[in-house]
Amino acid sequence: MAVEINRILNEARAIGCSDLHFTYGIHPIVRLNGALRKMTRYGEMDEEQILDICNQMTNENQMASIRAHKDTDFSFQTTAGYRHRVNVYFQRGKTAIAIRLLRNDIPTLDDLHLPPVLADFAMRPRGLVLVTGPTGSGKSTTLAGMIDYINVHRSAHVITIEDPIEYVHTHKLCMVNQREVGDDVPDFASALRAALREDPDVILVGEMRDFETITAAVTAAETGHLVLSTLHTTSAADTINRIIDVYPEHQQGQIRTQLANNLVGVISQTLLPRMDGKGREACMEILAVTDACSAMIRDDKVHLLLSAIQSGKQYGMMCLDQELARYVKRGIVSEKDALEKAQSKSEFYRFLNGTAATT
Repeated sequence: MAVEINRILNEARAIGCSDLHFTYGIHPIVRLNGALRKMTRYGEMDEEQILDICNQMTNENQMASIRAHKDTDFSFQTTAGYRHRVNVYFQRGKTAIAIRLLRNDIPTLDDLHLPPVLADFAMRPRGLVLVTGPTGSGKSTTLAGMIDYINVHRSAHVITIEDPIEYVHTHKLCMVNQREVGDDVPDFASALRAALREDPDVILVGEMRDFETITAAVTAAETGHLVLSTLHTTSAADTINRIIDVYPEHQQGQIRTQLANNLVGVISQTLLPRMDGKGREACMEILAVTDACSAMIRDDKVHLLLSAIQSGKQYGMMCLDQELARYVKRGIVSEKDALEKAQSKSEFYRFLNGTAATT
């Protein structure tokens, strides 16, 4: 049975799925509220069917890449006008497809129930803002909300560098130029260097993947631009250490100083299924870099940042374990799901059962 990609994507979207997967030998799989489910009305997939689905979504160059057994990323728009992020990869010699279903509308920070400090970060004239978390934790959506906030509240030139473009921004108060790796630019690092010659005020870098991209992003923040990007780390301290560890030992003092001077904030987020079944809720650790936090970064005392976060509520900071406990107390998420995401089980239970305020 041939699978018509537009039809199955519309079905997945109608029931609120976030992802759709095709893998050899099993039914199509969707992710709904974080859990995987089989689409049993479709049969088990064979290689011919999966390649036919690839063919429905790709252009000639993309299909040639797939036939050459190269992992291939691209965006796909259905006939209904909905956009998707697609990765074609290979396992046990067979083709597999992972498709992320994207929202067509740009979610606002209010729509996403995100804290006001994110709007403060978005309006900074310069510096580096990082949104971190595991794959599928909503980083791109949070960044889209922040870019939209800038677009509505500030006159600026925004350049985004993405792989692929996920949310399409219209020009509001800002001029927004979106560049896709592979089509418009060869890679993140060279696109970032080029962006500095394109008179930007704000630069969004889809991901800081390597030394060259990290260096270019820090330089862009240092030279008077607001730079927003992502990393696959799970806390503010991990994020800063990851960046520092990318550098050779003799340059680590320099990058500490650069981060101390230019880092605006780190937003580490995770998604948890809501107890009412209405999708998933983002839970965050937020570091707003104060003078005291800058000194900790500069002096190689990153391990002290967690206590600064716990005592920094007046600056908009949030501690993940404290937020998880608050969500459990309010009946938004289950204790079991929250515990799985907690950074420290003992801290989580201290906030849940102890005297620490969580409301």
